[in-house]
Amino acid sequence: MPAGNTYEAIATTTLGSNAGSVTFSSVPGTYTDIVAICSIKLSSGSTIYTQVNADNGNNYSSTGLNGEAGVASSSSNSNINSPLFGYSGNTTDFNNCIIQYMNYANTTTNKTILGRGNASDYVTARVALWRNTAAITEIKILGSFATGSTFSLYGIKAA
Repeated sequence: MPAGNTYEAIATTTLGSNAGSVTFSSVPGTYTDIVAICSIKLSSGSTIYTQVNADNGNNYSSTGLNGEAGVASSSSNSNINSPLFGYSGNTTDFNNCIIQYMNYANTTTNKTILGRGNASDYVTARVALWRNTAAITEIKILGSFATGSTFSLYGIKAA
């Protein structure tokens, strides 16, 4: 077991007005992984996506498991411009979304992104691949976010 805290706060943003995205730029390359933890209320729509390093090309693949009102489903997408990582069932509740960017500073492998999100009647778990070996230095989370939504970025220290 590693001694002390392994999560180190990097940045937090709380929206003072509705926004279509939140960007964490100049992400330091000093951690093993980074994690975005979000408390989100959507102003419209129902989905939450992510992109890295301002890459909005079709360079991502995604596979997910979903559960809604007792019904399970799955999906798989390739050559997409932003993987899906959460749903919000309505525009009145705050819901959680956690997205982990694995081995993000490595420059020899493609990047794996794990995430899960929930709403009052929905849960999703996803894995995505960013087909690029560049270190991740910028993270963007996209959706129709309402005032008061909070986004926190943490670095995970090596054990």
